[in-house]
Amino acid sequence: MGESLTMVVAIFLAAIMMFVFPMMAMSERSDDIAELNVQTIIAEFVSNASNIGKITEESYDKLVSDLYATGNTYDISMEIQILDENPAKKNTAIMGQSNDKIGENIYYSIYTTQVLDTLENSDNHTQYMKQGDILTVKASNTNNTISQMLKNFFYSLSGNDTYSIVGSDSRMVRVTGK
Repeated sequence: MGESLTMVVAIFLAAIMMFVFPMMAMSERSDDIAELNVQTIIAEFVSNASNIGKITEESYDKLVSDLYATGNTYDISMEIQILDENPAKKNTAIMGQSNDKIGENIYYSIYTTQVLDTLENSDNHTQYMKQGDILTVKASNTNNTISQMLKNFFYSLSGNDTYSIVGSDSRMVRVTGK
């Protein structure tokens, strides 16, 4: 009886080592590839938007469709830090000297919902940005991948807040969009 129990346990452990661990490794590799794709897609979107100074509804729809083409669902968040230049002029009593700007530049932010409202409700479906604004885009998966499910099963990780696929990029806008 003792030998048969040992044999069953040995077969069970061999099955785990032969099938489950390679499957975990392959699923983690799949998540790595998806994360690389997401990072590339977001970097391309942010680069294009910062080079032309605007986000169009078509470019945002392309971003969403390219991300969903990886086979996962994503939470996409955007932030545009808008440069609110507030320079004052230093007055000089001496004639012929140039006025120097003093003061500070202040940024205020608009977020994803405000950008999407502008894309949907404006006449030309475009969010314009100006030179010096900062665009930040982040996407993280909302579904559980096979890798996440296996990790949760074997390692008893808890919570759905552990994202395995995350991509983000941020750039300063180079030109004022028109």
